[in-house]
Amino acid sequence: MIVDNDLLSIQQARILAENASMAQRKLATFSQEQLDEIVERVADAVEQHADALAVMSREETDYGRWQDKQLKNRFVCRHVREQLRGMRCVGVIGEDREKHIMDIGVPVGVVVALCPSTSPVSTAVYTTLIAIKSGNAVIFSPHPRAAKSMGKVLDIMIEAAQSHGLPEGCLSYLGTVTKSGTEELMRHAATSLIMISGVPGMLKAAHAAGKPVIFGGTGNGPAFIERTADIRQAVCDIIRSKTFDNGIAPSAEQSIVVDSCIAQQVRSVLQESGAYFMTEEESLRLGELLFCQNGRRRTGMVGVSAATLARKAGISAPQNVTVLIAERKYVSDADPYSRELLSPVLAFYVEDDWMHACEKCIELLLHERNAHTLVIHSGDEEVIRQFALKKPVGRMLVNTPATLGGMGATTNLFPSMILGSGSAGFGITSDNVSPLNFIYTRKVGYGEGSRDGMHGASPVAEKACAESGMSNDYSTTSTMQTVQQILVEAIKAMNSSADR
Repeated sequence: MIVDNDLLSIQQARILAENASMAQRKLATFSQEQLDEIVERVADAVEQHADALAVMSREETDYGRWQDKQLKNRFVCRHVREQLRGMRCVGVIGEDREKHIMDIGVPVGVVVALCPSTSPVSTAVYTTLIAIKSGNAVIFSPHPRAAKSMGKVLDIMIEAAQSHGLPEGCLSYLGTVTKSGTEELMRHAATSLIMISGVPGMLKAAHAAGKPVIFGGTGNGPAFIERTADIRQAVCDIIRSKTFDNGIAPSAEQSIVVDSCIAQQVRSVLQESGAYFMTEEESLRLGELLFCQNGRRRTGMVGVSAATLARKAGISAPQNVTVLIAERKYVSDADPYSRELLSPVLAFYVEDDWMHACEKCIELLLHERNAHTLVIHSGDEEVIRQFALKKPVGRMLVNTPATLGGMGATTNLFPSMILGSGSAGFGITSDNVSPLNFIYTRKVGYGEGSRDGMHGASPVAEKACAESGMSNDYSTTSTMQTVQQILVEAIKAMNSSADR
């Protein structure tokens, strides 16, 4: 019997979306304490399998290092869980008794989540924790390259969550994954929010669905080493970051921009740290291997070690090489080193001063239009401030490894496996995505007036009353008509002024 996987996937998508919608209505009645208990139990369940899941995802995808994937899994199950404790996302989440205003956290409903093959387990776990924490249902469309490892961790989480009270259908995933099924999930009337992490090929379809989109996208982030920086520490941070999981984190450095007066010193420290500066011929040879002629990344060149890349390109680098470096002058569409390199490879630019370096960083950030993450290593607070003010970027990190600092491991940014992708308009936020991105806030404001007067009313309202001779007792019909007339006249005056 011939099975049409597209039709099967579409049917599954519809069933999952409808079930999730009904289940989320039940979940919306849960208190924050009930949701928190489920989050704790889910994290406990995953942590028991953190090592095995790391090995499984590495073997399935061929990306990165299982040891670093293990660290990411444990980071989510431990550090993220600790950060979530005590956070209020549903019910009353803020109150100002003096001003008589209150904030109510309301879940958005059903979230459709697409996770990357580069970090399938940790991203799926993180998304699940913040969705449950904020009272939402979540449906995953697993990446085809990581379907087994994502299915495994989702089965573990579903069992743990449902055994501790999560309504059936609040956490689910497509068993038959096709593009048609994923698009049906995104378009379905029951879904409220689309979250795409590291799957830019689905962005167009996501926007066509007409739902809010959170895009945790790819990056092309430079690291600027300014003349006042601690050079050894800066190089150590960059090497540590770029070799973590073999450079596949979206926030990882893609290039180094250096002040010319310290360029030779930076070069020497990089070489001491195992970096290999390629000749122009070697750079061209590796560049041809990194991407196909149609611009796609070539299979087998993502998330592998620098030694493996050197061997494939016929480069005579030492066996213990940490990163490969290509010296460049210009940012160009034709140059592969101007693009995001999901591997331990870095471009190296030298600029005369921090102002020229500033312009180079902007070029690099905007080259792939995602403006993800920028790192600056500097001891000059004014230079740091100027970079922060001028760069079109989602996050700027100071004196820290980009991979670890971006995800909140070495900074006080919210610890997250989903990093919003700057101000390029692809998604609704550039935040380190948290449970607060999965809710909307209902504002509650109490009237300050009373039948006996307008105590606490705004000066504008009191002036309007005085000028019109209006009674302070604004509960009467005549007084309300006067208020309406004042508003009408004010709007006419504004329009007239605008016309002039």
